Amino acid sequence: MKNRAKGRAFSLVELVIVVVIIGVIAAIAVPRISRGARGAGDSSLRGTLSGIRNAIDMFAAEHGGVFPSGTETNITDQLIKKTDKTGLVGSPPVAGTHIYGPYLRTAIPTLPIGTNKGSKTLKIVTGTPTGGVGTEGWVYSTDTGQFIANCADTELDENGSQYNQY
Repeated sequence: MKNRAKGRAFSLVELVIVVVIIGVIAAIAVPRISRGARGAGDSSLRGTLSGIRNAIDMFAAEHGGVFPSGTETNITDQLIKKTDKTGLVGSPPVAGTHIYGPYLRTAIPTLPIGTNKGSKTLKIVTGTPTGGVGTEGWVYSTDTGQFIANCADTELDENGSQYNQY
């Protein structure tokens, strides 16, 4: 009876081989999984920027080349509500007058990556916007219509590109 029970058990060598195989598989899989999560953040940022930039461009096209302006609330309202030819938001909209927009379905989304991840506030500037200053999620230039992520120059995607240069 002792011989039969001994033949059914795993030897120490077999257990070590199984542990080594599992370790090799984990060493291959873990870096790939972590890169996938980072790539998802990069893709999310690109998609968000594309949608907002398209909305800003459509607003400017319908308003004689003028970009949304004013306070953060005014800019958001101009993108998510109906406006007249001058860009004024109608509350409630006047039929036949407030015929432009909306350009976004909801308010400005949150920044998906970087130091200011989760912020949806706007830093409003004139001229060329630069990132990495303050706690706002986004930087928007009212005279150029440029919209960028407010990330430091040292925050890079997996290819070495700066998020604030997307």
